[in-house]
Amino acid sequence: MNWLERAEEKKEDIIAELQSLIQIPSVLQTDLATSDMPFGPKPLEALLHMLREGDKAGFRTKNIENMAGHIEMGDGEEILGILCHVDVVPEGKGWTYPPFEGVVADDKVYGRGAIDDKGPTIAAWMAMKLVKEAGIELSKKVRLIIGTDEESGFRCVKRYFEEEQMPEIGFAPDADFPIINAEKGIADLIFTQTGSTETETIQFFQAGKRTNMVPDEAFAYVFGGAHTIKQKFNEFAKEHGITGEVVQEGPVVKVLVHGKSAHAMEPNDGINAGILLAKFLKTISLTPHSKAFVEFLVTAFGEESRGHALSLNFADEVSGETTLNPGVIHYAPEQGSCTQVSLRYSVTYPFEEKLSACREIIQNTGITLDLGSNSEPHYVDKEDILITTLQKVYERQTGQEAKLLSIGGGTYARVLKKGVAFGMLFPGRKDVAHQVDEFVDIEDLIKATAIYADAIVELAGKN
Repeated sequence: MNWLERAEEKKEDIIAELQSLIQIPSVLQTDLATSDMPFGPKPLEALLHMLREGDKAGFRTKNIENMAGHIEMGDGEEILGILCHVDVVPEGKGWTYPPFEGVVADDKVYGRGAIDDKGPTIAAWMAMKLVKEAGIELSKKVRLIIGTDEESGFRCVKRYFEEEQMPEIGFAPDADFPIINAEKGIADLIFTQTGSTETETIQFFQAGKRTNMVPDEAFAYVFGGAHTIKQKFNEFAKEHGITGEVVQEGPVVKVLVHGKSAHAMEPNDGINAGILLAKFLKTISLTPHSKAFVEFLVTAFGEESRGHALSLNFADEVSGETTLNPGVIHYAPEQGSCTQVSLRYSVTYPFEEKLSACREIIQNTGITLDLGSNSEPHYVDKEDILITTLQKVYERQTGQEAKLLSIGGGTYARVLKKGVAFGMLFPGRKDVAHQVDEFVDIEDLIKATAIYADAIVELAGKN
């Protein structure tokens, strides 16, 4: 079966389906969440959209408490799971094209979610339609499992698998090709500082909204002379090649810094506005409590993202270096400070030992460390039949070697006992997930559809 040829025939349909999904701004809406809309109306709208498409195409569908659902075809006792998500991170500022329109330009589809994970979701969905239309008999059920809270904690699939059978095998089209068989552990580290009763130089500091994104903007309100602060900031901005502004607002001066957003799996792809702002504030005269706050940020995260300053650094051959992303930073004198850090740690990371070492380092700084959430590393052996089958499919469809990879991101593959991340970012393509002007190459969208159709048949077809 020439799956690429069949996918090419559906090119316009694939693009249109992706545009329809991008046009739903399915960002977590905590303030609008209810028991009927656990993550807000827009993530639910995206889920219901996909389930309706499944119904219209004659597939079996199921909705689990408006958190997650599936589109299913095939028969058999075993299940092949294809785990996707339709929620997206906030759009950020500075887009060339509107983030929720799905504009087609330069042979790309632009929009929030185009590559993470709405494009891959549509590729997998259209692959299922191709297999169904081809009339190929299946020995397993094939389920496109759709979540709505992947970007904020996996609550959707956790609830889904409390109700539904765990697939024996599966893949998540939510990362890179060829095949990712190792995903780092992901822990939320919370560094806090108690409040101050004194009049502090820094009256407020805020950076970031999500720990899984590098903050692209940060601001602070400080006491001081606007002219002097502006002069120092202009020198600082020129030295570091950044932009921002300094303005007088009543009795305080607002300092705003612009950075560059990126996925927390590789903080070096972005520019952390919060850390830059801390570095600048360190150049002005600060009261002790304010000074302790910014000095911690600069010392811990100012030079690199691998955790050396906090003794959290570690690397192994399976999954590479551990990374840290201070994604949400907040300071107010009476409340103190709270810095939430996404720790992406290696498969063989000595977790408790490393946290203990970190606590020793910060014990005299006025900063304490607590552990929030923790998702342990995920690994599938390279000799497993799931791996070897997907390697065969990838090499057949691309003519390229199917190398095994590890990532710092967390995909739904880690909730499966035997699951891997399988695409759909091809080697050599720029990773624009979580970034402004996120896009997917249309050529890649079509090729991925063909790869997923081939994989479905290989993993679930009758011999």
